[in-house]
Parts: sequence; structure tokens; C-alpha cells
Amino acid sequence: MTQKVAVLGTGKIGEALLSGMIRAGWAPTDLLVTARRPERAEELRARHGVTPVTNAEAAKTADTLILTVKPQDMGTLLTELAPHVPTDRLVISGAAGIPTSFLEERLAQGTPVVRVMTNTPALVDEAMSVISAGSHATAGHLAHAEEIFGAVGKTLRVPESQQDACTALSGSGPAYFFYLVEAMTDAGILLGLPRDKAHDLIVQSAIGAAIMLRDSGEHPVKLRENVTSPAGTTINAIRELENHGVRAALIAALEAARDRSRELASGNS
Repeated sequence: MTQKVAVLGTGKIGEALLSGMIRAGWAPTDLLVTARRPERAEELRARHGVTPVTNAEAAKTADTLILTVKPQDMGTLLTELAPHVPTDRLVISGAAGIPTSFLEERLAQGTPVVRVMTNTPALVDEAMSVISAGSHATAGHLAHAEEIFGAVGKTLRVPESQQDACTALSGSGPAYFFYLVEAMTDAGILLGLPRDKAHDLIVQSAIGAAIMLRDSGEHPVKLRENVTSPAGTTINAIRELENHGVRAALIAALEAARDRSRELASGNS
């Protein structure tokens, strides 16, 4: 792995990506970082041995640029980068809702762009990263993006037209599970359990259920039915979830997240 990779706007996800790449075999000397605050850049140098540079230096030096800034900051960053990015650079965008065409229009004609939507489990090497090619990206560019993001979890290629849906499902997805655990913890307290015990019960149940979903090959309906005995406790709980429209609320919530991703693409901050 001798190519130089630069992570621009290195926040929590960017740092998780850097540390995962180093564990996967990248040399810290081949990794460049930019950060808005100088003290943040020095913190990254001290922690990981990577090299802080300016955005312009990253564009001139790195073979691959990974843009991890917020969607509303992408236009400003591209204006700064455009004079310095040769057409042989691979540019990877990690900004929610921003299409590859947005970057292609602001960079030199023919610059390869790949769009990636990852999520916060990158912090524990369990990310779900969804990868799409822009107009000039080749299979080799996609493979390189997979190699990078595979260091912090699983990757999946999709057509870019499906990116907004993937953002709603997996990009924002961890928050839905955290929200559910929060609500179940409150329920456990209401039922008389101490908060710490309720938390431990729910988290381990979530881990076990997730592993069963991943490894069993069974449909989630089948796995749920295996827990749901006639006239038992589970079916009573499921009935209340249905009575309160939880399924419909989840569908509406994901549609709202997808619609917000589309709004970001259209420039509505």
C-alpha cells in the first residue's frame, strides 16, 4: 500500500477511518490529514503518526482525497481544492446527500469521483459503507474505495440513485437503534429494574439478535416467530407495537430521512 491518502476535514468518522486503515496495514507516513483547527491536526499527528497538511497540499500530494466535511461545507471546500486537483486524483465524498455530479461540476473535467455513505459504527470497525461510482470512476476506483472503507467494516456497491435510501437506512440507522434502546431502558425502569441492569439486558439482547440476523440465514419474521409463543408475553408486546403504529412510524421516519437527503442534494441546508 504505497499510495498516499488524504482525509480532509478529519472529525470522528475521519479519524476512525485513519485508525482502521493503519490497523489494516497502511503506513501512517502515507496518510495525510487536514483539520479546521491546528490543535486538532496536531492531536491527530500525535495519536496516529499521520501528517497534517493544508487542503491545497493534500490535493497536490495525495493520490486519493477523502472529503469528510459536512454537506453544507462541501461547496466551499471544492472551491478551495479545484485549482490544485489533477484529473488523475481519486476524490471520495463522504457527505450525505451530495451527488457525485456536484463534485464533478466543480473539479477538472474527467476527475474520478466516488460517493460513500458510511456510519458511526466505523468507530468500532463495524461500519456499513455504501459505495457508488461517478461518471468517470472505474471499477478500479471502486475497488480502491472498498479497500479503504473495508478497513472499518463492510462495504456494498449500489447505483447512485439508491444512495438516498441507503443514507436513510444505514447512514442514519444506528441512531434508530440507539433511540429504541433508550426507550426500552426507560421501560425497564418503569417495570422496576435499575437503569444499569436494564441497559445490560437490552444491549446484550440487541447484540445477540443482530448476530442471529447476520449468521442464521433466517428471515426476521421467522426469527421473531421463534420467540412468539401462543398467548405468551411476546405476542402481547407485539400487539401493542402494532396498535401504536410502530411499523408505520418507522416507514415514515425512513422516508423523511430519505427526503432530507434529497433536500441536501438540492442545496437546501
